[in-house]
Amino acid sequence: MNSIVATIITFAIALGFLRLMDFFAHRGWIEARLSRKLIHIGTGPIFVLCWLLFPDDPAARWLAALVPFMIVAQFALVGLGVVKDEAAVRAMSRTGDRREILRGPLYYGIAFVVLTLIYWKDSPIGMTALMLMCGGDGLADIVGRRIASPSIPWSRQKSAAGSVSVFLGGWLTTALILFIYVSAGIFIQPFGNYLIPITIVALVAALIESLPFKDVDNLTVTLAAVITGIFVF
Repeated sequence: MNSIVATIITFAIALGFLRLMDFFAHRGWIEARLSRKLIHIGTGPIFVLCWLLFPDDPAARWLAALVPFMIVAQFALVGLGVVKDEAAVRAMSRTGDRREILRGPLYYGIAFVVLTLIYWKDSPIGMTALMLMCGGDGLADIVGRRIASPSIPWSRQKSAAGSVSVFLGGWLTTALILFIYVSAGIFIQPFGNYLIPITIVALVAALIESLPFKDVDNLTVTLAAVITGIFVF
């Protein structure tokens, strides 16, 4: 497929998913917090799977990175108050304060831009880090608030159930994406060769997510996964 056409399709799918979650939250059909986490979990895998639409073209990664870049630009404009978008604010903020978008959601988009440009389809490191941020960190809040479990001693605002969900959710999301990429012939090693590296990276990501840092998990978890991935893949 032509890279420009692939970019248009990718942007349409990603934006369509975002707007669908915005619509559900704005209507009150789902909680704003849940909408925020569904965006966090779902947008990444959708975007990475859309990479398969792009040909082996040197410009492909740059065009693909335009998709999260444009979404990040929108986040920044909404967070700064330049663009009024109450549906987006309701879907992506915890308290309805537009400035919250300038933290977690903005960092999320920046991570996608950077790792798309650096790793693209050349290595499983980038997509593994992104999937751990999405399926792992994104699931922690949902599970942690719904399953009663002890707090983590070094981070009282986080729970054991949340940390376990970071590991399991991140592992499963990463494994699914890498399985698809192996099946598509993008990565030539057998899928089984990736299971131990995925497990190690997911454990490190879960540990980093458990630390008492506020609003920077999208950066710390992703960076830890990248660094670990460099050594194990």
